[in-house]
Amino acid sequence: MNLPLLRPAAFEGIPGVGAAMSTRAGGVSPAPWAELNLGRAVGDDAARVQANRDRFEAALGGEPIAVRAVWLRQVHGTTVRRLTAADLADDAADPPADAAVTTEPGIACTVMVADCLPVLLGSRDGRVVGAAHAGWRGLASGVLEATLAAMQDAAGSRPEDIVAWLGPCIGPPAFEVGADVVQAFGVEPSQSLCKSPFVYRPRPDGSPRWRADLPSLAAARLRAAGVDDVQAEGRCTVAEGSAFFSYRRDGITGRMAAAIWRRG
Repeated sequence: MNLPLLRPAAFEGIPGVGAAMSTRAGGVSPAPWAELNLGRAVGDDAARVQANRDRFEAALGGEPIAVRAVWLRQVHGTTVRRLTAADLADDAADPPADAAVTTEPGIACTVMVADCLPVLLGSRDGRVVGAAHAGWRGLASGVLEATLAAMQDAAGSRPEDIVAWLGPCIGPPAFEVGADVVQAFGVEPSQSLCKSPFVYRPRPDGSPRWRADLPSLAAARLRAAGVDDVQAEGRCTVAEGSAFFSYRRDGITGRMAAAIWRRG
């Protein structure tokens, strides 16, 4: 299936690792979910969502073995699921988690987004891969640190062994937040007036608001945890309406997916 997928260059040099992220193009869903909506809980018809998921899985590739995606039931938390072949069973329920890791070939760790930040992770030796759904709540609570810990448990891969890719997400010009979000990252609002990751931009009526830089927040946490190779796509889901779904922009909309897997 020839879908217009993003193929992160961050993992091109890692043996046996594949990675991709969908755009909104190439699916069967009508507006407001047009076209490749991969989310089941956004009001779209279930049969159309399944057809879109089948297209996405087929586009991931099948060499030397077919790749199957495991879809998570995301709750903006920090639970990490270690995926095995049991998660591919026809009767397997979507596990409640916001991140997944695996050492087994053919299983795609997959997260869905529509403004939140998708983070894909792979060890340089190709032994373990992981994906995390990183909105501000998950970031502040430690979902990336939990994913790194799960990768170390699964394959002994230390943070310094990991390559990270930060996918498209809501960009700073569009990501208006209140003082509660600033404080969730241990920053006093009075100390964050003119520089990233929080830039003070009050509303015309004087209400205090900040513009938050989600990729910068994620990169800072990854580097603090020991990951020195962090590569960001640098594209805004809100600004690129023809390419990406955006909940902040549209309200009722579809979901994209970012996936990473071991080929074998």
